Amino acid sequence: MNIFVILAFSKLTEEIMLQSHSNQPDLDWSQVRETVRLLTVSVAQVETSMKEGDVSVNTLTESFTSLVGHMNAIKGLLNSLQPSDEKETALTHCLQTSEKIQASIVAFQFYDRLQQSLSHVSESLKGLSNLVESPERLYNPAEWKNFQMEIRNRYTMESEKIMFDAILQGKSIDEAVRLTTQIEQDDEDDIELF
Repeated sequence: MNIFVILAFSKLTEEIMLQSHSNQPDLDWSQVRETVRLLTVSVAQVETSMKEGDVSVNTLTESFTSLVGHMNAIKGLLNSLQPSDEKETALTHCLQTSEKIQASIVAFQFYDRLQQSLSHVSESLKGLSNLVESPERLYNPAEWKNFQMEIRNRYTMESEKIMFDAILQGKSIDEAVRLTTQIEQDDEDDIELF
């Protein structure tokens, strides 16, 4: 066979393999490849959302830091004034504004938790794609067990570990969410302000 024919056939085969998907299934179509594609889309969506959220949160953080500085400057100026009803009213407004800023900072802590959770989801989906893509790993229970432990070991919040364990024990999503919600409610008292 001519080398050019072999190269042309190889190129054509490569192009056909790249085109094999659920819209145009052929003999090379694979549910595993389709699963990996869908997992990859999910990872891309999560990571894009996280990056967009980071930009907004960074802007808000800079704004709140600036607000705290301005509030401290205003409070300092007010404290240097002679006592009056207006001064007391202005100091009260400063205090209320500072409390609102502090409440916003607490909300950022929840955003940080959300960011952490989404990061874990993204890493887990990437790992699952790699596992499913590899026939040697896909059908090996030890590989699945190792992957599950890798996922669990990434978790830093107890609520994530409880949800993970509940799902692996066969509990429904609703049951796992109820367990997690209870843990998170118990933990709300432990949130530190920074």
